Amino acid sequence: MERVDVAIVGGGPAGASAAEQSAAHGAETVLFEQGVPREDREGVGPDSTDAAGMLDYWIDLMEFDYREIPDDVIHRELEGTEFIGPNSAVELTSTGMDASYPKFGYTFHRARMDDWLHERATDAGADLRVGVGVKDLETDLRASSPKGPTHTLTLSNGDVIEAQYVVLADGPQRRITLDALDQFTAPGRSVSDHLSPPEANHIAYQEYREFPEELFAEFEDRLKFWWGYMPGETAYPWVFPNDGTVARVGLTMPIGMTLEDVEDPGSYKLLRPDDDRIPSGAEYINRLLEQEYGDEYDIEEDIPRVEDRGKSKGTETYPISSTRPIDSPVGANIAVAGGAMGTTSAFHEGGYHVAVRTGKIAGRLAGTDSLENYNEIWKDAIGDEILRNVAFADIVADYGPDDWDWAFSTVNDMQGNGTDDGLIARKYTAGFDAAKIAATYKRTKFTYRDGGYVQLAEDDYFY
Repeated sequence: MERVDVAIVGGGPAGASAAEQSAAHGAETVLFEQGVPREDREGVGPDSTDAAGMLDYWIDLMEFDYREIPDDVIHRELEGTEFIGPNSAVELTSTGMDASYPKFGYTFHRARMDDWLHERATDAGADLRVGVGVKDLETDLRASSPKGPTHTLTLSNGDVIEAQYVVLADGPQRRITLDALDQFTAPGRSVSDHLSPPEANHIAYQEYREFPEELFAEFEDRLKFWWGYMPGETAYPWVFPNDGTVARVGLTMPIGMTLEDVEDPGSYKLLRPDDDRIPSGAEYINRLLEQEYGDEYDIEEDIPRVEDRGKSKGTETYPISSTRPIDSPVGANIAVAGGAMGTTSAFHEGGYHVAVRTGKIAGRLAGTDSLENYNEIWKDAIGDEILRNVAFADIVADYGPDDWDWAFSTVNDMQGNGTDDGLIARKYTAGFDAAKIAATYKRTKFTYRDGGYVQLAEDDYFY
């Protein structure tokens, strides 16, 4: 039987980052990625879905020097973002966070970014086996190894491998993570009680569309989000500029929502009186484009879908498991990183940055026989980011169209009373409404203080 120091399940940003750090610290490291095809990639690779973009401070959170990221990864440098409500809008040109990157952020080619992380891992000495998945993982808690429990991984090709440490980085679908962690839960309980697969909390759908030059110029350096246009917690459509005059038009929406769940369907601009069900992602996008640009353009003729992009003929569908994160059973020599641990968020459309950082931490600690420190160190590294995401998502969970208009009007008032138009940090100087937003945010953050955002703690595991 083949034996390695560290086995990594999943080849996305968390897995590749873990592989690089583990190998760089001298551990014999192997990464398994089942691989999926894309229209714009030769062969199979990690399950890459183009991300919204990268904000300035996220690059520092990933512990990258922005100047080392290859030029062909970056599509568009961004100057800001626009949040559009049913009857109001707000433009933000700063995240309000200290950052080394000189712009608001950038959009990027997710597959090329993933491939770059794979190159870094390979250069560090990791063995990346793309096209080979993991079917099963069993942990021997009574192993005779002086370093504690060991793991047996059964691969999709029938091979079996033994590893001292395992990093689970199989994304929000968690094909291996759930059963692997259920080895250490109380009888009758499952990790899925906390993370909610096999169905993720939200589904995202996007299309690559070619825009007329004069229209694309209106948003070539900004992200656009429409809030209060479709029902559901953190449900919203978007437009993100890519290369040339191609943009991604997409949305995120809760899984399983029905019209019976919607209070006042007539208040949402992307619902229609004759709807007998929640529209599909593709229908939502057509309605958004018709509403925003249909007066001047024939949507199908003038803003066509670009079919040589994405996962399937210019479209991509992917889960966003927007839950609170879990701790890892480090006593069993297992770390869970990135989307698999619940760090993605439908509120900010993903979590590439936290996946990279948690992957780096897990890989470094596994490669130096220090994995017992993982839960403490990842909280120190990304706890503030998780706390913000959880707090914001809780605050807006029940917002309807009128609430979004109120919030955006309040933000505009804030901007009118000062020079701070940051996305996160803000001086609350716009009277009662601004004070209400500030108080709610602080109160919600306080609820999750001292790591309270973790929904499955290390002490909840049984060994």
